[in-house]
Amino acid sequence: MDRVRKLTGAEPLLTKGFTGKGITAAILDSGIYPHPDLKERIIDFRDFLNGQTGCYDDYGHGTHVAGILAGNGKLSRGRYRGIAPDCHLLPVKVLNRRGNGSRQDILRGIEFVIATREQYHTRILNISVGTLEEGKDDEELIQAVETAWDAGLVVVAAAGNLGPGKESITSPGSSRKIITVGASDDERKEEFFKRSRIQPGYSGRGPTCACIVKPELTVPGTGIVSCNARYASTRRAYTVKSGTSMATPVVSGAAALLLSLHPDLSNLDVKMHMCESAVDLKLPGSRQGWGFLRIDRLLR
Repeated sequence: MDRVRKLTGAEPLLTKGFTGKGITAAILDSGIYPHPDLKERIIDFRDFLNGQTGCYDDYGHGTHVAGILAGNGKLSRGRYRGIAPDCHLLPVKVLNRRGNGSRQDILRGIEFVIATREQYHTRILNISVGTLEEGKDDEELIQAVETAWDAGLVVVAAAGNLGPGKESITSPGSSRKIITVGASDDERKEEFFKRSRIQPGYSGRGPTCACIVKPELTVPGTGIVSCNARYASTRRAYTVKSGTSMATPVVSGAAALLLSLHPDLSNLDVKMHMCESAVDLKLPGSRQGWGFLRIDRLLR
């Protein structure tokens, strides 16, 4: 995370008081472990698979995502601090212990976030989940996230890890309304790919099946260190994962910082500010969208 903060320009912002305080982000994922870097800001937990009330994460993905978005770096003396370390978290479990989830559970999770947005003051919905049906988008998921967007939520979704071919953006990231995030560093020639199920060039590319240019933004997603759901001691407090799932909460965290500074902004305002803050990487729009998000420019 220290590398991500430096590359996006977020590193010096904490000293200036930009922490995401007062903002709640819902995370639709595999749950959350009450990691020391996170537990004080988990405001509620909803489990649509097993109905448990206590926080848990039997896959580890959701905890890692949460740490990128809002970990405070308590166990690493700030080294692995997330983008918005004072942001509140509303984890919604829709993925099982293997990282799989049914469409129905995902839809129920989105409906829950919409229904409780005023109760929890939720402004952001992070979705590091995606599907791709051959030759077509998942219209039910797209309709659900667009309903969330129309309700005022800043919806941020992953581009998926099925690149580098065209039309490899997963749903609901293929929605024309929401903010879709790709990984800027998916072609790094490093050991991460040998230990992972993803391959170099993994970040989903547009256009979508409906000929929409995607993603909107890219940020780092490869070899990201964040909170470990299997935490048992300080030595095992963090772990490494790669994918557009890891890039997505970087942008959600940036949205939390912006909304904390300017709480009256609409989700469309946030999207436009991010567009204006992106740096052109001189890559095709199907690869980078608007470009690489610079968080320091976003908060300027």
